[in-house]
Amino acid sequence: MKKKFKVILILFFILIVSLAISLLFVNNGETLKTVKSEKQLLSIYGETGNSSFDSTDIKRIALTSVLGPSPAFMIAIFNQASSVMDTNAMDATSMDESSINSLDTDSSSTSSGFVPESSSIEDSTSSKPKDYSTTNIQVENVDEADITKTDGDYIYSISEYKVVITNVIDPSSVHIESTIDLSNSFIPVDLMLYNNKLAIIGENTSNQKYTSVEIYDISSKDNPEKMKSFELHQPYYTSRCINNMFYIISSGYYVVNDDNIERDYKEDNEQKEIPLSNYKYLKDLQTSRQTLLASVDLNNLDDDIKISAYAMDVSNAYVSKNSIYLLDDSYNSSNDSFKYIKKLFGLKGIFGLFDDDFYYSSSRQTDIYKFDILNDGQFSYNSKAIVDGSTINQYSLDEKDGHLRIATYDNDGTRVTIFNEKLEKLGQTENMARGENMYSSRFVDDKVYLVTYKNMDPLFVVDLSNEYNPTVLGELKIPGYSTYLHPYDENHIIGIGMETEEVLNKNSSGRVTSSSSKIIGMKMALFDVSDVNNPVQISQTIIGDRRTTSAILTNPKALLFSKEKELIAIPVNNYDKDFETSETSNYNSDMINTYKSSSSSYVAEGYFVYNINLNDGFTLKGTILHDNPKKRSSSYYNYNASKMLRGLYIDNNLYTISENALKVNDLNTLELVSELNINNEIYSSKKSK
Repeated sequence: MKKKFKVILILFFILIVSLAISLLFVNNGETLKTVKSEKQLLSIYGETGNSSFDSTDIKRIALTSVLGPSPAFMIAIFNQASSVMDTNAMDATSMDESSINSLDTDSSSTSSGFVPESSSIEDSTSSKPKDYSTTNIQVENVDEADITKTDGDYIYSISEYKVVITNVIDPSSVHIESTIDLSNSFIPVDLMLYNNKLAIIGENTSNQKYTSVEIYDISSKDNPEKMKSFELHQPYYTSRCINNMFYIISSGYYVVNDDNIERDYKEDNEQKEIPLSNYKYLKDLQTSRQTLLASVDLNNLDDDIKISAYAMDVSNAYVSKNSIYLLDDSYNSSNDSFKYIKKLFGLKGIFGLFDDDFYYSSSRQTDIYKFDILNDGQFSYNSKAIVDGSTINQYSLDEKDGHLRIATYDNDGTRVTIFNEKLEKLGQTENMARGENMYSSRFVDDKVYLVTYKNMDPLFVVDLSNEYNPTVLGELKIPGYSTYLHPYDENHIIGIGMETEEVLNKNSSGRVTSSSSKIIGMKMALFDVSDVNNPVQISQTIIGDRRTTSAILTNPKALLFSKEKELIAIPVNNYDKDFETSETSNYNSDMINTYKSSSSSYVAEGYFVYNINLNDGFTLKGTILHDNPKKRSSSYYNYNASKMLRGLYIDNNLYTISENALKVNDLNTLELVSELNINNEIYSSKKSK
């Protein structure tokens, strides 16, 4: 009887192992199918309660490795900070505004390590080419929309329901050239500038959040001419401009009326309908959400926009010159049993030495959908992959030579996975910092820098040169953490985040029962990574106190940096509320929730300007203040809105732009050159007319 039982046990073990192996090697290269009928589209949505697919047509998706629990809320917060929160033009963590020109025709992929810091233009209105800063973007030649843009002679900025075009040719006499009033149309949240075309992206919130776009010919700055408008019936997510092609991503729930899914959109005030042939779905996916990819040729605005619709949700997006990656952070319950079996039959399981989280399994996974960008501006689905854990934001991904590198984290730790052009897995690092959240990542050529955090801030340096065996090279532990990493040069990295101190909690007998970390201020740090095995912090500066925050914590576009000019500058906000984190809490989620519900007024708001170099580190040159009214309207746009928007330089002058004002300061001395009260000038202009 015992012998028979052993045989059954062995057979069961072989069966389980075989099942596990087969799950690991399932091909994730599903192809997209085209929706053929309204009934089928409704079935994908799930409204009818059953699927129109044959049972043999639905596949089980297996993960490439075992997943662990990881908070999804942080991902949503970062994404909101890069899109939805831009609606309010706010500059403070989740309340902040925030997010996304390229003339290069080279179609080769580039790594997103370094991007141009400035551009030069030669215009008929300018006596010589100008040196000016551009939006802090992730991928070279892939422009991202922002709330402020410049061409060196004019600054384009959002001021509540208006877009303001300011003439800055003479820095001592800046003045408003014209304004575009959108108060009867939508709320502007982002701007995209390409040659003499200005695209204004906004949200129409009359019924539900729709993506609204108006594109203007600004050849005559004093009289912008609207050339095209369109409205997508999903909330705005992000946008990019590659050469003359403008791409907009919208994502949200299907709208169902009378047992039909709405497929309409509006172009140049004409109601249109997305053809069913443009709707695509994956065989294994039933979802109530859809994502729209739209493209516009800015050189041919008479052409119709192109729209593709996909039955999938988006929690993150990354765009290279040739590809768009849409990510969906999700939960896979089928993987729980696999993780349990793997641990049960592992060495620890055999000897009964289980981990603390053995009985608790919550599998987070990231579904990656890759789309190739075609020459005509349309999209072609390439492939799909699934990876363990969750990403933070777009900086969790990078493409080099057509290969995707992605950093994810869960309860098992942080890891980097590399895929080829078809999203076939090539290699993966070991898990780093088990039990810690990943707070930032930055890919630079063949390396990636990662920051995780619990009570200390480990900075990891990972070598990606061997794609089949990426390796952790070095680690540096310091107090605090960085939420954004920016390359200074090939051997140095800037980290921006918060400084913390560890607090030990003791019981009545003096025994340490737990520990927590307390925020004591913002921090910028400079790291020397020339010795990849031993990264070193060579300089740091603490900004403000535990009440201090900045848009840069969640929105990299708030950064102004130039190595050549030895310049780094950021907007800074101060709040009355103190924030603390514990071992079990997520700082970003806790802080952002508090900001959302806080009615506290600002203590101070200004633009902090620093010198930065390798010898002296950070040296504060001064601050530029934009007064913020004590009381704000309770309207949708103005509720708790921050006034500071962006800083940029043109030649040797620093321009700081808020909703109500524009200031020009000498870049070297910070002496005031001129200033402009935007609201007063707009009011005076209207009155004179």
